[in-house]
Amino acid sequence: MMTEQTFTIKQTAELTGLSEDTIRYYEKIKLLPPPDRKDNGHRVYRRKDIHMIKLISCLKKTGISLEAMRPFLKASGKPDPAEYIELTQTLKNHREQIVEQISSLQQLVDFIDVRLEDGYPSGEYSVQNPEDGAKPISVEEMSYFPQLRKRTNRRIR
Repeated sequence: MMTEQTFTIKQTAELTGLSEDTIRYYEKIKLLPPPDRKDNGHRVYRRKDIHMIKLISCLKKTGISLEAMRPFLKASGKPDPAEYIELTQTLKNHREQIVEQISSLQQLVDFIDVRLEDGYPSGEYSVQNPEDGAKPISVEEMSYFPQLRKRTNRRIR
């Protein structure tokens, strides 16, 4: 009989890219189930634990709060269909927010590119010279720049 491979907390941290303290914190707030322990009290992790930790990391990168990801983690087994529909809609809504953030960031990159192509920042527009009356330009104001309108399909290089 083949025994399942196990990992120490140090190995688990290396495999998941999280610190040991973060893994312990996720256990403390019950985001992760308590790990099995060796006779000496040391934590023992299995592949399923590593997959769960990687799922948490992935969800966290999308901006979902630790509290809001609990239903996703619980449903990673076999959710009932009603719960699955609700979680799917939540994830779709979250995806839309991320797409909007990407769009806003792309506008900022385009704006910076225009400023650089136009020779800014230069002597006549400098953060060090606030007396020249220049002020930061908002995302809304950026939409009025004709140079940006013709670049709407351009992406970050």
